[in-house]
Amino acid sequence: MSSLFESQAPRPLADRLRPKRLEEVVGQDHLLSASGPIGRMVAQGRMASTLLWGPPGAGKTTIARLLAEKTDLVFEPISAVFAGVADLRKVFERAQARRKDGLGTLLFVDEIHRFNKAQQDALLPFVEDGTVILVGATTENPSFEVNSALTSRCQVLVLNRLSNQALDELLVRAEDLQGRKLPLDPDAREALTDMADGDGRFLLNIAEELLALEGDLTINREELAGVVQRRVPVYDKADEGHYNLISALQKSVRGSDPDASLYWLARMLVAGEDPLYVMRRVVRMAIEDIGMADPAALTQAIAAKDTYDFLGSPEGELAIAQAVVYCATAPKSNAAYNAYKGAMRSAKESGSLTPPKIILNAPTKMMKDMGYGAGYDYDHDAPDAFSGQNYFPDEMERQTYYRPVERGFEREITKRLEYWAKLRQKRQE
Repeated sequence: MSSLFESQAPRPLADRLRPKRLEEVVGQDHLLSASGPIGRMVAQGRMASTLLWGPPGAGKTTIARLLAEKTDLVFEPISAVFAGVADLRKVFERAQARRKDGLGTLLFVDEIHRFNKAQQDALLPFVEDGTVILVGATTENPSFEVNSALTSRCQVLVLNRLSNQALDELLVRAEDLQGRKLPLDPDAREALTDMADGDGRFLLNIAEELLALEGDLTINREELAGVVQRRVPVYDKADEGHYNLISALQKSVRGSDPDASLYWLARMLVAGEDPLYVMRRVVRMAIEDIGMADPAALTQAIAAKDTYDFLGSPEGELAIAQAVVYCATAPKSNAAYNAYKGAMRSAKESGSLTPPKIILNAPTKMMKDMGYGAGYDYDHDAPDAFSGQNYFPDEMERQTYYRPVERGFEREITKRLEYWAKLRQKRQE
């Protein structure tokens, strides 16, 4: 129970505006509406163990607390950053005691991905037997960060990043509570919601600062940047955001969209990604997605990496942008990539077949006597510098792995391959 002094202590605006009913939670209608998974559970008066996965400030903690109230469960919140197995044990003891009295417990574990395997395993038997209803909150993909045994016992519900419309609704609530308008012109108000990057808590913290400003002010977009430190986009170079954005970059390059490619490149660089990591991926794109359709793409990518090494940031980042634009606008082919994968499959399936003797060197007399190199035609001495001999193992049929496309330089390669195929057939007749 709160003391008199505690109830009179100052509370942040975000805490004072914390929803008191599920209907007041913004931006998560896909979960909370009557047809949503949480809405259905509440309507039925039941609660299943759940993992709430979403970005910071999306309402995970608020939803968990309100669920406990709606389903008449005792709310037991802990943070995986500070709690250990001993803390969990105390919660389980209290939950078991309540269960004897016919009361249920909702155990809310904030940042559940911070628990190690042993700590996550400690939850299993108590979730399994219903001692606690677990609601875990995580900003990380549960597939990677939460034990499969635990995820199999929970529903995984994904919270949306708050839209600008939802964020503006929070600003209106803040203004109503404070009894005054934010000292922002319309452009600056839009910039503030952009700056929040979908995080309602961050938005309300900044709104509280702005509402505390004295005087008759109207702040524009440029002045807002001076009042509020710009927020670094949510991005963890070791986790899913890192892989999501590099995937977005590669797929935009593969889709020949230089504008989207530049956007995702900028998103990573603004967030502090290592430019050399980006360049390693661009080199991969030049090989996998462009290949022989434009061999110069690889040259451009390597040159950009060397330029960045030479110039550093920020000048060297322009070379990375140039390489990304070049790759995005280059003709595309994954024929060499597919050919390599096909050859690898054959190599694994065919075992240890030896090359045909005609292409084996014979440095000793014994090897010559065994037929090594016998019958080899030196291609440079053959008509058209092409002998047409078979270079696959004798026990293996000739394979076709490389199938160039009708784009870019591979058009010319197709002509060469067709010409050589005709010569090969003619000389084997």
